[in-house]
Amino acid sequence: QVQLVESGGGLVQAGGSLRLSCVVSRSIFSIYDMGWYRQAPGKQRELVATITSGGSGVYADSVKGRFTISRDNRKNTVYLQMNTLKPEDTAVYYCNKAVRGRPADFGSWGHGTQVTVSS
Repeated sequence: QVQLVESGGGLVQAGGSLRLSCVVSRSIFSIYDMGWYRQAPGKQRELVATITSGGSGVYADSVKGRFTISRDNRKNTVYLQMNTLKPEDTAVYYCNKAVRGRPADFGSWGHGTQVTVSS
């Protein structure tokens, strides 16, 4: 079973920044496209950013220009740099795989990391 461990969340004021990390326990991590997802209270989980195995990022309109996804295949880690945060970015953030820019998963999810943006 794949384990995903997200970290880096916290409480930040609007306009601030956070950097999320996700370590994936899969030895062939480098071949997978990866994504960052978020789920706000009372809402469905949404895919906000994906990165191909080759390092190309794609973003949801709601975060484009503010968030940057990256990966370090040597460390089996995917990152999400979040700048100019808004209260509507408040959610639990998860990482998992993506397939051709669409949601997917390894059959399991991590606990996520809480991001709270105050106005």
